[in-house]
Amino acid sequence: MARIVFGMNVSLDGYVDHEKFSPGPVLFRHWIEQVRGVAGSVYGRRMYEIMRYWDDDHPEWTAELREFATAWRTQPKWVVSGTLKSVGPNATLVDGDLGTTIRDLKDRLAGEIAVSGPDLARSLTDLGLIDEYRLYFHPVVLGHGKPFFTGPRPPLRLVANESMDENVIRLTYVPA
Repeated sequence: MARIVFGMNVSLDGYVDHEKFSPGPVLFRHWIEQVRGVAGSVYGRRMYEIMRYWDDDHPEWTAELREFATAWRTQPKWVVSGTLKSVGPNATLVDGDLGTTIRDLKDRLAGEIAVSGPDLARSLTDLGLIDEYRLYFHPVVLGHGKPFFTGPRPPLRLVANESMDENVIRLTYVPA
């Protein structure tokens, strides 16, 4: 049975914004391995549209960026959207009941299924389907933006903490 994991880079004040801060080389290597190791990913529309960047090769990319793109392209993806009519390679549009779809994925797959997008994570939390939250705290204070937690959560219990590089710490929580 698969586990549903929501993890993202987050500012010290709790916001996610891929344009305001980015991972350094050590953390980027972690993300490559993370993406390579998951059974698949579930995306909300906005996050999926951001990640579609990795579908096309760019001549200025480093070897590490190409490696991430390869890992991202090969993983199965499920995209939850009421507005998209189609999705890219190796992706499936979720058009049925979200809870039923995710429960089916959990039953059929082994390993981790990554959730990408705070709004989608809120929906899955409301359904009691998130097994683990991973917050990668960066030493940045944004003061506004999209919060990591977009709504109330059940009580959480800290199960791990890890220094990811010289500036980033990961805190891992599970529902209490």
